[in-house]
Amino acid sequence: MTFDFYKYQGTGNDFVMIDDRSQTFPASDQALLERICHRRFGVGADGLILLQNDPNYDFRMVYFNADGAEGSMCGNGGRCIVRFAHDLGLFEKETRFMAVDGEHTAVVSDDEIFLKMSNVSGIENRGGLTFLNTGSPHVVQFVDDLESLDVVAEGRAIRYGARFQPGGTNVNFAQLIDEHTLYVRTYERGVEDETYSCGTGVTAVALVAYQQLGMVEPVSIRTMGGNLRVSFDPTSKEQFENIYLIGPAKRVFTGLITV
Repeated sequence: MTFDFYKYQGTGNDFVMIDDRSQTFPASDQALLERICHRRFGVGADGLILLQNDPNYDFRMVYFNADGAEGSMCGNGGRCIVRFAHDLGLFEKETRFMAVDGEHTAVVSDDEIFLKMSNVSGIENRGGLTFLNTGSPHVVQFVDDLESLDVVAEGRAIRYGARFQPGGTNVNFAQLIDEHTLYVRTYERGVEDETYSCGTGVTAVALVAYQQLGMVEPVSIRTMGGNLRVSFDPTSKEQFENIYLIGPAKRVFTGLITV
C-alpha cells in the first residue's frame, strides 16, 4: 500500500503530514510510525500528523511522537497542519479544527500562522521546578548561559524525574536576551532529544516569563530553528486566555511511502 506524504517544518520542528481523510492509514502500527520518523531509516521527523475529517470542524489533527505513540498537543505541529490544510484548500484564511486537547482556531497571514492555544490555568512549583500544562506538560527553568548547557543530559534527568511520573514532562531552558526577548532550548519527551523548537514549550516559557520576570506580551522567542512570538491575555498571575503562538510554517518536500 502506498501513501502520499508531505514534509513540513515550523521553526525547524519538522513533521510528516498525511492526508488521512479516507482514514486508510495504518495509524495503529506504532513500529511503522516510528520507522517513518526515523532520521536514518525513514523520512525523518520530530512527529507524524494525520489530517482527518471531523463533522463539526474543518479537520481533525491526530499527532504522533517520533516514537510512534500518540502524543499530546504540539504547537508547531498545529501551525504546520494549518498550513497543510490551507495548501489543500480546506479554508481561505481562518480555520477551526479539533486536536487532542480540544478546539483550536487559527489564521493564515502571509508567511505566519496565528494559532490559538488552549487556555492555561495553574503554574506549579514542583520541588523547585516551575511546571505548567499548555496542551502538553512543561517545565520551565531560567539559566544564565544557555549556549553551553547540556540540554539533553539536564533535560532527560528532569523529564524522567520522580516528581513528573508517570507521564514525564517536556523541559525548557530559557535565557533572557532583553526585556522583550528570550532564547529557549527544549528537551522533548517522545522525541527523547533536543528539538530545534517546541511550540507548546515556548508558550509555557512566555507565560512563566510574564509571571516571574514581569515580561509584557507579546513575548519574542528565539529558538535554534527560528523566531516565534507568543501573545496572551492574563486574567491572573496563573491564568491565561487568548493565547496565540505566532510564526512561520512551510512545506519542505513531498513523496511516497510504501508500507
